[in-house]
Order: sequence, then structure tokens, then C-alpha cells
Amino acid sequence: MKIAIIVPCYNEEEVLPQTVEKLRLLIAKIKQSAGCDPHILFVDDGSRDSTWQLIKHYSKEYGCVDGIRLSHNEGHQNALWAGLEECNGRYDAMVTIDADLQDDENSIVEMAKMFMGGKDIVYGVRRERKTDTMFKRLSAQAFYRIMRRVDNEMIYNHADFRLMSARAVRALLQYRERNLYLRGIVRMLGFSEGFVYYDRKAREAGESKYPLRKMIRFSIDGITSFSDAPLKFITFAGLAMTFISFVIIAYALYEHFTGKTLQGWTSMLVSMWLIGGVITTGIGVLGIYIGKIYTEVKNRPRYFISDKTY
Repeated sequence: MKIAIIVPCYNEEEVLPQTVEKLRLLIAKIKQSAGCDPHILFVDDGSRDSTWQLIKHYSKEYGCVDGIRLSHNEGHQNALWAGLEECNGRYDAMVTIDADLQDDENSIVEMAKMFMGGKDIVYGVRRERKTDTMFKRLSAQAFYRIMRRVDNEMIYNHADFRLMSARAVRALLQYRERNLYLRGIVRMLGFSEGFVYYDRKAREAGESKYPLRKMIRFSIDGITSFSDAPLKFITFAGLAMTFISFVIIAYALYEHFTGKTLQGWTSMLVSMWLIGGVITTGIGVLGIYIGKIYTEVKNRPRYFISDKTY
């Protein structure tokens, strides 16, 4: 059985030497304990540092390492997709893991065993996030809670660390949307599943490639790609505001006919700001969905490969 370990990279020159060494040791473990033949494929997502030069160096030095380089930074999800497409048809199973190896690479041994036992998809699930900052931990947990409400099949504390069999990958590649949210799409495949639990590690070198701006954008993509819940929320908010407006109108008419003098400035100001905020939010949510339709209709290529080590 041949297994590809797909590692997306973006400006990872500081952590890459440790990553290569750990994955080489891991390959020996997998061969011994699971009887599989693993291979490493680095996907350079248009890095601006010496990441690609390092990948080429390690590819020449070690026979188990290969790499492809995207011509432009296309984002983490597209880099994963590029790796899966590149390995499709050449391997019996594919594992995706981030280059910082905060997800425990040793869990791949158990994933390989479960794959050999008949599982098509094995998810890596984090037990806890003690190594994350408080803000990162709280924001991530909030995101997973929201996603579980939007999509009840969402796996709590699962990122993009998973093993997929060849037939699961072939099924995944039939999804042609450009707004990728792989954590949701993979769960829709319906093949036999397994779970491996691990403790998330601290990053040994370099900086996280998911700052707050990217985390927010990724969260919005995840929610809007798999649910129309925001549109329903705006609808209910609009109905609630309509109901409140009738109450205010009835109150104003009562005050008027009882002969009381009302200045009306406060109620008018509050109403204008509240209604204006709801309308603006509704337009923004609609804009996000229209923007996604615009991206899908253009049907542009997800990426271009500018270089390979093989």
C-alpha cells in the first residue's frame, strides 16, 4: 500500500528542516508497524522565502520527498486540493497535514492502521488546545460551536489533518466549487470513517500563517459555503423589526390620542440606527452570497503549477 503525506507550505523556511526530519522518522515507523510505503509531497503555495529551494534540496537528498510549486499564493484549501489532485491515481491513500506539525504526525501511524483495516476516511481530532493562546483557543472554540449549529455533521476540533483512501479522494475531486471548505465537503462523502485523537503541539519555529484576518475570512467561507442560515437569520430579524415597529406605532398613537406631548427624538434616533443596522447587515450577507455565485460562475482555474521536483 502506497500512502502520500501531503504538506502545504507557505513561507515555512524556519520550520521545514524539523518537519522533514520528523516526517522521515515517521515514514520508518509506518513501514514497520503498518506495512505501508509512505511518500512526502510538499506543496509550496507561492512562498516568498526560500521554502521552495529547501524543498528542492530535500527532494535531491531523500528519495521519499517530492514537491510542487504553485505559481501564485492561492490559499491553504487550494494548496491541499492541488496536492490531492497531484497524488490522485498514484497512491492508495493520502494524508494531509500542515507544515508546522502542530497536529501530531505520529497519529498518522494509527491512521494507516485504520486504513489497512478498511476505513476510507480517518479524521485527526484535537483533544485539547493548551498550546494555543487564550484568544486563539476561545475564537476557535466559538467557531466550531457556530459551525456545529450551522452544520450538525461538523466534527468538533478537526482541522484539515486527515487520511483519505483513493476512492474517497476521487469522489472529493468531483466537487467543482471554487469556494472550498474541505472540512465540510469531506464529511459529505459518506464513506467509512474513523477517528484518531491527539494533543495539539506548540509550533517549534516560524509564525502562524492564519492571523485574525484569515481566520475571520475562513470562518465566513465555512458558514456561507454550507448553510443559508445567515439569510434565514436576516429574514427573522426583519420580521422581528416589523413586529417591533407595529408595537411602537400603537404606543405612539395611544400617546397621541391621550393628549400627551412627546418629543420623539430618542425613539426616532434609536429606531433609525437599529433599522439601518439590520438593513446594512442584510445587504452585506446577501453580498457575500452573490460574491460566491460570481466566483463560481467565472469557473476560473484554482491554481497553476510552475515547478516540480520530479
